[in-house]
Amino acid sequence: MPILPDSSEYLPEAPSHFSGYVWPAQGVLTSGYGWRWGRMHQGIDVAGPVGTPIYAAAPGVVQRSGWNSGGYGNMVEVRHPDGSMTRYAHNSRLLVESGQQVRQGQQIAEMGSTGFSTGPHLHFEIHLPEHGPVNPIAHLPGR
Repeated sequence: MPILPDSSEYLPEAPSHFSGYVWPAQGVLTSGYGWRWGRMHQGIDVAGPVGTPIYAAAPGVVQRSGWNSGGYGNMVEVRHPDGSMTRYAHNSRLLVESGQQVRQGQQIAEMGSTGFSTGPHLHFEIHLPEHGPVNPIAHLPGR
């Protein structure tokens, strides 16, 4: 019987703990979480120049990376060890693929203005298990 390679040679190691979120981009906070123009804005908007680096707010596995026809444009979703999910929308360029393991602070995209967008910015959401979308400001460190 052949000897199989150690699993660490072909399986990424999953993060063993979750220690909170970091800011996913530098820029100007231009829109907060909450009701806006008669509809719920489920995240925050951070504006900056096209190409500004977008970072994973926490370690996890990329759940989706690609075009979203529902208005988010080029979008990345990351599932985290605590079961939460973060969404990064309107990117000009995506640097990760579905199924890829990412570290907290790893660059995953570049800021853009794709989808339903009025200018270059990151639309960032945090979804908690059992709760859905929550205000990211309440979960990010003070600036």
